[in-house]
Amino acid sequence: VTTTTTTTTTPQQQTAATATPGAAAHLQQQQQPQQQGNPSAGSSSNNNNTSTKNKNQNPNQKQGDNHNKDDEDQVGTLPLPFIHSKKTPAALFLSRPSSSYTDLCTCCNSSSNNSSASSTTSTSSSAGASAVARQLARSVTATSIMDMPYNTSPSLRVRTTSLNQLKKTADLAIENELHVCPSVMSEELRKLLPPTSETVMTKPFPIRGERTIADCTTPHVIAMVGLPARGKTFISKKLARYLNWIGISTRVFNLGEYRRHATTAYKSHEFFRADNEEAMAIRNRCANQALHDSCEWLLSGQGSIAVFDATNSTRDRRQLIHDIVVKQHGFRLFFVESICDDPMIIEQNILEVKVSSPDYLNMNTELVVRDFLQRIEHYEERYQPIDEVTEAHLSFMKVYNAGKKVVVYNNEGHVESRIVYYLMNIHITPRTIYLTRHGESEHNLSGLIGGDSNLSARGHQYANALSTFIAQQQIDGLRVWTSWMKRAIQTVADVKAPQERWKALNEIDAGHCEEMTYEQIKERFPEEFKARDVNKFAYRYPRGESYEDLVARLEPVIMELERQGNVLVVSHQAVLRCLFAYFLDKSADELPYLYVPLHTVIKLTPVAYGCKVEHIKLPIDAVDTHRPKPKIPGDVSEPGLDGLSGELVAPDGVGKVLIVGDDVATATNGNGGRVDAQAHQ
Repeated sequence: VTTTTTTTTTPQQQTAATATPGAAAHLQQQQQPQQQGNPSAGSSSNNNNTSTKNKNQNPNQKQGDNHNKDDEDQVGTLPLPFIHSKKTPAALFLSRPSSSYTDLCTCCNSSSNNSSASSTTSTSSSAGASAVARQLARSVTATSIMDMPYNTSPSLRVRTTSLNQLKKTADLAIENELHVCPSVMSEELRKLLPPTSETVMTKPFPIRGERTIADCTTPHVIAMVGLPARGKTFISKKLARYLNWIGISTRVFNLGEYRRHATTAYKSHEFFRADNEEAMAIRNRCANQALHDSCEWLLSGQGSIAVFDATNSTRDRRQLIHDIVVKQHGFRLFFVESICDDPMIIEQNILEVKVSSPDYLNMNTELVVRDFLQRIEHYEERYQPIDEVTEAHLSFMKVYNAGKKVVVYNNEGHVESRIVYYLMNIHITPRTIYLTRHGESEHNLSGLIGGDSNLSARGHQYANALSTFIAQQQIDGLRVWTSWMKRAIQTVADVKAPQERWKALNEIDAGHCEEMTYEQIKERFPEEFKARDVNKFAYRYPRGESYEDLVARLEPVIMELERQGNVLVVSHQAVLRCLFAYFLDKSADELPYLYVPLHTVIKLTPVAYGCKVEHIKLPIDAVDTHRPKPKIPGDVSEPGLDGLSGELVAPDGVGKVLIVGDDVATATNGNGGRVDAQAHQ
């Protein structure tokens, strides 16, 4: 069957670009006289097959209206206007009846694909001939993705078959729906295309903190306020750990450390007397230096938020900070005042933190407590809480008695709101957090990543051992959180405690690499596999997630963990790495290689300025799914670097590993079950 294909265009479809010689010659070859009064003018195509219009077509139908509802998305591409002005309304693209969105090219090499269907435009001979002469009507070849070279950019793929068409041609391969334009699209024009599932390109290397760039365009200084032993350093370090974890570079500048570096003159509380002029000069000089360093650090571009950890207990001091930070540098300033009148909290803070302070080395505990209480009295003589009337120009929040009451004043900006929300959720109540992966799964035995497989036989044994272990711990008010995956739910089936299912705790989405082995990924996607080793934290699986995406997904989990008491979290390797990194303050480079083995419970006990870690290995064998950092990116045979090959290592090597015997209670080494991490290695 021989058919004649002629496409008519509306004025809106005419393009407004200067024709290149090659494209103009190609256009001249394709232009044909418009056939007037021919009821079959126009064309309809389906998967590279052309057909004539029904002869019974209404002759009164307009010549340009030659598509029907079933064929609204034609194979190939409709000619779209080449936009060279930023003022062109984006609605022009959205008004297309077809979903065949293609790139708007500066030139098109479709002359090399003469065998494919094409569509042409005709120019107008109206009064604006001089302007029309500069217009180029271009055709885009409908070429199957299977026929294109391997190195053709996948970001140019478009779906050109409508849902109705697909229903009629269900027997056709899905690859025939995908077409690639061989021409090159300019970056400016690519942004004008409406986003679709086929035109969204996954980013192999998202920039660290990319999602927070807009959140912190202006550097911030968070200045603490309060008497000694009110938890200012606790809040500062905890806040910095959270902000760094979500990708906002933050650093704490502690005034006490500056003072200890500047002088060793401290002998007793007398150093903090208001009438001690020599000591007061030292303290003021250190405070100014710490504030100067924090501003210089922000100006250098190394970070976004500086936490100034000092008492800042007078209005004059706070006004000086405001003048330097806001008026001189133009930064945002936010005060956080910690107020506590509960003597039990104050005494507990002194015993947990101040007794071990460098100021009180080798001193009796009772003497330390007495001296520190006298130090507090010296500060109380001059202490002036932030006042909403006399300091109405300041932005601040007040935290009373470790979070029992919070007052927020003049809060401005997303970053400050985020800080307020976080500090409203933290508490100092003693609690324990247990982290463990699901039991060994069938996919673990096969070396497959992702998926939603069941537990293996040894995985079910671990589930039984875990329930026995938790029962013997007799944990008050324990809550159990799991992901939605079958292997996680099966692991806690026998645990006697309230359980919650969190979709946010699901394993990292591997996209196209789901249910594949690392060897298969390397074989099928060698460049992707190598790219992941170059920057594992930022790398995003094709159509999947990165560790950075996972951190963003887990932020609500962290918020809720900070609010809770004792919790058992049963999840997956990548997820627990992210949670583990938060509590241990690990960097983005360390996070993806933290060792989280199967059939091991990680016990976290928050302490003053950190977290105590214990690894409790239950006596059920399991495969080792840890892939260490290779020496050569993309190599699956090389051993790991810098101790990242699978040992149970707690922060700074001070953690312990607890090996639990067959009765899930007795020790195995005659030393209370505890062995040093080095000995275990």
